Amino acid sequence: MEIRLLNADDAGEWLRLRVEALKHDPEAFSASLEEYESLSLEEVKRQLWSSTDAFVVGATEGGRLIGMAGFYREQGAKSRHKGRVWGVYVSTAARGIGVGRGMMQQLLERAAKITGVEQILLSVTSTQTAAVKLYDSLGFKPFGLEPRALKVGGRFIDEEYMGMQFGKTAQK
Repeated sequence: MEIRLLNADDAGEWLRLRVEALKHDPEAFSASLEEYESLSLEEVKRQLWSSTDAFVVGATEGGRLIGMAGFYREQGAKSRHKGRVWGVYVSTAARGIGVGRGMMQQLLERAAKITGVEQILLSVTSTQTAAVKLYDSLGFKPFGLEPRALKVGGRFIDEEYMGMQFGKTAQK
């Protein structure tokens, strides 16, 4: 398994895995399958463009993408100290072997090097208990819960908000 930054050349594989994620775990994401099925490869390539402030980490095995995790830095003058994790997914067959942990560790290491980023935030639905355990083990702490955040197939799902501080503002 290789964990690395994704780039525009990975657009087809990223879109395949994103569609898989939205089909198999629709309750885990605020995005819908319909939103991604209509995307062109050019649109996906723009999303995967790595910069200092935004990137996607992916895990590959045999040239096939088996996991992904995105990061972006907020752009507002008053919120540039925050980064956000988005779109974390590991294919069903690759779960339980450290793929998610490896991707998140690489994402956090890269994000921690971005000058001025002092905290990283994420949200995770209440149905994703393994993800909550992973984020907790990496140092994320819960700070809020949005009841009924998503409505999937007539069912409401709560979303938990978690954060991690580092740098000068990290609390001991």
